[in-house]
Amino acid sequence: MKKIRSFFEELGSYILLMKEVFRHPQNMHVFRRKVIFEMKALGLDSILIVFIISIFVGAAVVIQLLANLENPIYPKWIYGFASRKAIMLEFSPTIISLILAGKCASRIASELGSQRISEQIDALEVMGVNTPSYLILPKIVASVIFFPLLIIFSIFIAIGGGAIGALMMGTLTMTDYIEGLRLEYSNIDMTFAIVKTFVNAIIISTIASYRGYTLKGGSVEVGVQSTKAVVQSSIVIMVFDLIITDLFI
Repeated sequence: MKKIRSFFEELGSYILLMKEVFRHPQNMHVFRRKVIFEMKALGLDSILIVFIISIFVGAAVVIQLLANLENPIYPKWIYGFASRKAIMLEFSPTIISLILAGKCASRIASELGSQRISEQIDALEVMGVNTPSYLILPKIVASVIFFPLLIIFSIFIAIGGGAIGALMMGTLTMTDYIEGLRLEYSNIDMTFAIVKTFVNAIIISTIASYRGYTLKGGSVEVGVQSTKAVVQSSIVIMVFDLIITDLFI
């Protein structure tokens, strides 16, 4: 009962904080500058890790398909078709979002937590600044804008990695692989990936911001809250992955 009560208390606190976050910024010029800064910190700085993971996992997906579905009755194009579906519907929007949760949620929570324990947030509040909107909203907006772009980038890189995997195996020609990629392509797949990433971006940025902003204690607590931000973001991402998949499919 105590854990259930604590859960609902934190949920209520989270909702009240988000109510303060989504208010009109007091200074739009400063807000735009902070959004651009957060897009670099959360988005551009994540491109390398997204590229590396996408290319290797894309290759691994095709290699696994070729190794486990090798059968003379299967047409060759099925490997490209299946890899495209797996990458677009699940790998890029979900697995990459989990990677971004590990990288970005910990950064957001530790940054806000450090500002809380050093009393920077208190100083801003004394000056009459709406700190939830000033500190948290740019992170949410930057995540919502840039994370879908990272996922689209991941999809193309993973498909390219799949081509590398096909060449490594030597049993699938590029013509057959590309034919499978093009077969029965529907824009609903890309829409599904973007919608799922949009939701994941909100989950990551809001939960991490809540964990850092409401931090109580000293410097040790910064690490604790950063870990909680990553774990809770990952769990909620998987829950909403199931919900959104059920709604779309």
